[in-house]
Amino acid sequence: MLTRLAELPLLVVLLGFSGLMALVPALFAVGANDHEHARNFLYSALILLVITVMLGIATAAYSPRDPARSHLGALVMAYAVLPFAMALPLAEALPDTTLVNAWFEMVSSFTTTGASVYQPDRLADSIHLWRATVGWFGGFLTLLAAYAILAPLNLGGTEVISGRVPGRGAVGTAQVTRTADPAQRLTRFALTLFPVYTALTVLLWGVLMILGETGISALIHAMGTLSTSGISGQQAFQASQAGIPGEVAVFLFLIFAITRRALPGIRLADNRRPLLQDHELRHAAFLLVSVTTLLFLRHWYAEDRVGLLSEADAIGSIWGILFTAASFLTTTGYVSSDWQAAADWSGVGSSGLVLLGLAMIGGGTATTAGGVKLLRVHALLRHGERELEKIIHPNSIGRGGAEARRMRREGAQLAWVFFMLFAISIAIVMAALLLAGVDFEPAMVLAIASLTTTGQLAEVGAPQPIAYAILSDPVKLILGVAMVVGRLETLALLALILPGNRGR
Repeated sequence: MLTRLAELPLLVVLLGFSGLMALVPALFAVGANDHEHARNFLYSALILLVITVMLGIATAAYSPRDPARSHLGALVMAYAVLPFAMALPLAEALPDTTLVNAWFEMVSSFTTTGASVYQPDRLADSIHLWRATVGWFGGFLTLLAAYAILAPLNLGGTEVISGRVPGRGAVGTAQVTRTADPAQRLTRFALTLFPVYTALTVLLWGVLMILGETGISALIHAMGTLSTSGISGQQAFQASQAGIPGEVAVFLFLIFAITRRALPGIRLADNRRPLLQDHELRHAAFLLVSVTTLLFLRHWYAEDRVGLLSEADAIGSIWGILFTAASFLTTTGYVSSDWQAAADWSGVGSSGLVLLGLAMIGGGTATTAGGVKLLRVHALLRHGERELEKIIHPNSIGRGGAEARRMRREGAQLAWVFFMLFAISIAIVMAALLLAGVDFEPAMVLAIASLTTTGQLAEVGAPQPIAYAILSDPVKLILGVAMVVGRLETLALLALILPGNRGR
């Protein structure tokens, strides 16, 4: 059966899994005696599964000329087509909603952005579970694509390590393809990643329930953490019954969005080094310590002038800053219950601009996090460090071996190219939002929130919270497209479009 599924086009397989996922909230609604929503999700699941079977029969003899690029094209089409399919259960469950709102909600969930146009209390628990399930599935697809689709084409951050042109396979790819078909590679990584991804989600779910959260709330927050979607149910994360222990549990699981090497059971070439020597993990730790120290000293200075600082406030402020900074660095978007408390007792307000910067840096490569990615920042820092060494000692030889030298040269160059493309993308999205009638500052926040897949920035990144519900339909369409671009990364889109980047 798995062999037969591997022969089908990737888009058809993903559509079938979308239909199967709709059974999850249907079963939950049955258990909660919410038969109306159970019927809505069940009928939608059956419709999607019937369409999948029909498309599977129609495409049974499909054989692409270039399987690797065909999977990349299918991945792009998945983000263009699947949100409409996933909007079907939502439109059935909310008959008074519009197609644009349902599509925006599903694009936001599927790209792990987490932005919502609906008030939490308006949606039933089964609908919140559907949003979280779509986000969880989108996070798994991101992991699968990073290992099975983007890595063989030197995309998604792999180009920084290899130093090769993005969109082209590594040396010997043609020979490897004969023995390891891209479809087989996709199946193999899916069977490897899915049990690990599911087990970690279930583990966090159980921990949060033990700490006091309700079952549905704990499941939604566990899915939102592993997928970095930051989706919550009717109860916001900062108001969770698990309290600070629950935040500590979520904080520990954020490591999987910082470095791919933390995933158990995944064999990588660089796993020979100890985890604490991982470049992305060390840079993330440096950023979190620096941001926490600076923001705490900022609060300390403001509070010390009036002499009202207490030990409890200081400890709560440190934890609130540390957790929230880690959450936005991994583009998850959960806010600590002590984050706003620090701003209240110090009187200097929150630091939304810092969160915008952290989200732009983003988490690790081959993880569910968005942003520029820590590995690219590491390559640029190592290149700058080497240039300073050459100014002092022009005849010195760079240390670290061939891999380190390749990252400082070709890797840093490709990282800079991506950084420029990311900056240009922000400018283009901001220009489109300004033409659509959005003011400059909200346009900047919304552009960064969508391209970094951190929808919660609209609430905490601006001086005044921005409600997605009041945005016009053209603005929602612009943000939806920007979310897809931010999730796929500009280099992947260019590698698919430009004929000069075709594989050998």
